[in-house]
Amino acid sequence: MNAKTLLPALRFALLFLVLCGLVYPAITTLVGSALFPNQARGSLITRNGQNVGSSLVGQTFSGPQYLIGRPSAAGAGYNPTSLSGSNLATSNPALRTRLEASSKEIAAREGIPVNQIPPELLAASGSGIDPHISPRSAEIQVARIARVRKISLDDMRRIIAQHTEDQTLGLGQARVNVLEVNLALDGLSKQN
Repeated sequence: MNAKTLLPALRFALLFLVLCGLVYPAITTLVGSALFPNQARGSLITRNGQNVGSSLVGQTFSGPQYLIGRPSAAGAGYNPTSLSGSNLATSNPALRTRLEASSKEIAAREGIPVNQIPPELLAASGSGIDPHISPRSAEIQVARIARVRKISLDDMRRIIAQHTEDQTLGLGQARVNVLEVNLALDGLSKQN
């Protein structure tokens, strides 16, 4: 290759490096921040001046007074730095063992037959950190939480309804944000 052809190729590469590596990301970041400021900042939820989580990332809740979300496949406790599904096939004995144990635990905790457990309470989401469950998964937990927190079933359902998101642009399904419900329940406890 001679200097006559090398110089234009280097200029072209440098130009596209600047355009695609600097200008385009800067423009998309600025436009995204202007159009979707909450999402650009991580959809953080703040209570009393402290960040308590993100409406986009699940958290581990294990007490009987809490709405329990999907299991996490992203390491210890919904670690958002290691997004992943479990990648276990349905024929994998480890998955079968975990599902059987989880099914028995959920059925005992909620007082329902194993065949009434919604699938998302047993299976991790594709990202491993999904903060949502279906309204059906929330409903099977209503009686337990209401009993432990000493609130009415109607109050419990109202709180869940307040934190249920409808389909997005006609796609997907209605979903309940577990973190937001649990924060509302904790706020309710502090008022009493």
